Amino acid sequence: MVMDKRCAALFVVVCVAARAALAVSDGPLQNGNFECPPDPNQMNGSAVTGQYAIPNWKISGYVEYIQSGQQQGDIVLTVPEGAHAVRLGNEASIEQQMGVTMGMYYSLSFSAARTCGQSQKLRVSVVPGDQASDLPTQTVYSSNGWDTYSWAFKAACNTVTFVIHNPGQEDDPACGPIVDSVAIKTLYPPQATQNNLLKNGNFEEGPHISQDYQWGVLVPPMGEDDVSPLPGWMIKSFSKVVKYVDSAHFAVPQGRCAVELVSGVETALVQEVDTVPGSSYRLEFSAGDAADGCDSPMEVQAFAAGGRTSVTVFSPGPGGYTRGALEFTATDTRTRVVFVSPGYYMRNDGSGTLCGPVIDDASLVCVSKPSARRLLL
Repeated sequence: MVMDKRCAALFVVVCVAARAALAVSDGPLQNGNFECPPDPNQMNGSAVTGQYAIPNWKISGYVEYIQSGQQQGDIVLTVPEGAHAVRLGNEASIEQQMGVTMGMYYSLSFSAARTCGQSQKLRVSVVPGDQASDLPTQTVYSSNGWDTYSWAFKAACNTVTFVIHNPGQEDDPACGPIVDSVAIKTLYPPQATQNNLLKNGNFEEGPHISQDYQWGVLVPPMGEDDVSPLPGWMIKSFSKVVKYVDSAHFAVPQGRCAVELVSGVETALVQEVDTVPGSSYRLEFSAGDAADGCDSPMEVQAFAAGGRTSVTVFSPGPGGYTRGALEFTATDTRTRVVFVSPGYYMRNDGSGTLCGPVIDDASLVCVSKPSARRLLL
């Protein structure tokens, strides 16, 4: 009991401490693109030697300050935004303290690139908060080697610290991942309505997308209790992702955003919905071409309560979509709606970049069964 009181007191202290942390607003974190350079007196070549040398950040372990065009052996390093980024060596981390609103939901995003084939994950966390999450980085989903990842959390108090950690154990510290363009967005999870039992069926609520993110934002797999960067939806996979895309850089069937299924049968887009056993429901959705050079035709499958439908997307390249529908009878008080792409697709530019069909404008409504009298007429 005494220990519990001490832990509770410590939690309160953490939540009220560091009032100097700046309240975040949607967009890049303070020096989130690392364009404000480290103190030159706390540098050894490209290695940052001072814990607080990079403005607005605290570092731990072997961290390098990378400049676009920097040579690494036969490789010329590039950065996705601006001219600078950081590289995390073995067990190295960067962190930033942020002012948030307790109880609110937030999505954090950042761009990362592997500099060696062995780097397969980055560990992200918010302190105080739940346990850290490992984001898989083994598969590259863009043609330039940079991917933008998203992760979400519920603020446990008004001041939190966001940490990006490289748990790798490579022989060469230069094999560590490069990180850039760290941003945040407040999430406002939509609710189900009578007109649509699916939450966020139009996918308009999701992670921050910068104008420079021409390759979309990856949403990683998550557990049942994890906070999703795509409110209402779960990504079920062992190590693969879906891609959150916007109309500024891709063809989107409706509105501003959609989800591209880029990992074939290894990833499912899932939402659990309250249903009444024995009642009839109708699921409708758009399956489209993102206009990113993906080979056509592409297929999308939808599942619910034992029912299944399939939609084939034919497109010459500039976009377009097809509507799909599935009627089913609920067998339980909770029904899973699942979208999967059964095929693996690549862009037709020879880069080997994975792509796939987009899902958008999904809706689920309860429908009335025809009466026995009407069936006899």
